[in-house]
Amino acid sequence: MTRREFFSLIGGAAAAWPLAARAQQPGMPVIGFLSSGSQQSDAARLVALRQGLNETGYVEGRNVASEYRWADHQYDRLHALAVELLGHRATVVVAIGGPAPAVAAKAATRTVPIVFTIGGDPVNIGLVNSLNRPGGNVTGVTTLANIVVAKQFEVLHETVPKAAVIGFLVNPTNPNVETDTKEAQEATRTLGLQLRVVNASTEHDIDAAFASFVQQRVDAGVVVPDALFNSQPNHIVALAARYALPTIYSLREFPSAGGLMSYGTGLADAYRQAGIYTGRILKGEKPEDLPIVQATKVELIINLKTAKTLGLTFPITLLGRADEVIE
Repeated sequence: MTRREFFSLIGGAAAAWPLAARAQQPGMPVIGFLSSGSQQSDAARLVALRQGLNETGYVEGRNVASEYRWADHQYDRLHALAVELLGHRATVVVAIGGPAPAVAAKAATRTVPIVFTIGGDPVNIGLVNSLNRPGGNVTGVTTLANIVVAKQFEVLHETVPKAAVIGFLVNPTNPNVETDTKEAQEATRTLGLQLRVVNASTEHDIDAAFASFVQQRVDAGVVVPDALFNSQPNHIVALAARYALPTIYSLREFPSAGGLMSYGTGLADAYRQAGIYTGRILKGEKPEDLPIVQATKVELIINLKTAKTLGLTFPITLLGRADEVIE
């Protein structure tokens, strides 16, 4: 080792030591982050969550420590990861990336506070007793994403009125799958359409699912919100383009990546609210006293370039309702 390398090593260790020491200070609270996604897919959402945390006076690495566990879209790993976080004496567990992490965290502890962000009704999947009075050790933010499923079918029908067979991509391991499928069945029945439900729980399954859509002569598609799907907008949009399948999504990241359109709740504010709730719990408030925050503002994003490629023209009325039009 050269003299320069030696001093470089010592200097690097000295720079890293204060942060590690702060993380180990006695009495500093620990936030355990449990996600069904990956570090990469959660990056933007964690920025919003930290913003909310900062608003309550907590700064990561300064007066609160963090432990992160990512399941990388393998939902069967979540329970073990939750137990692992609890072994690190997490003061509060923040469960992100859909309902599965929240369900796993609740199964692992009935005492440590849990803050979730999910799409769907937390009462239906047994996370809380009610929206106004959660009870127990769980609270958080819901985008009530399943409620917009019917509207997604309506918007798709307005855009592609001749589409008679609609493909519905779901992850069978997502706790919301049954509710989402029922919403889709009711929507297609109301609109006089046929529904083809296709499952995908891995990246490879997504490719097979779109191939299945083609085999089943699907005319258009709906992709439900799911941590696996949400992490791969470029991949999914590319598949829809390859098969020239008009598809509606829940997040703006999809039309931004070249997808036809999205209709759903923006996630940034939901994650900021989760950060605020986490800070309030660290200050001493109890989850059972914090009502579930309902993020109900939805946005319609339209991609005109993709519509032109598919030979589609958006109705004037739909263009007028759009929150953003990508040209």
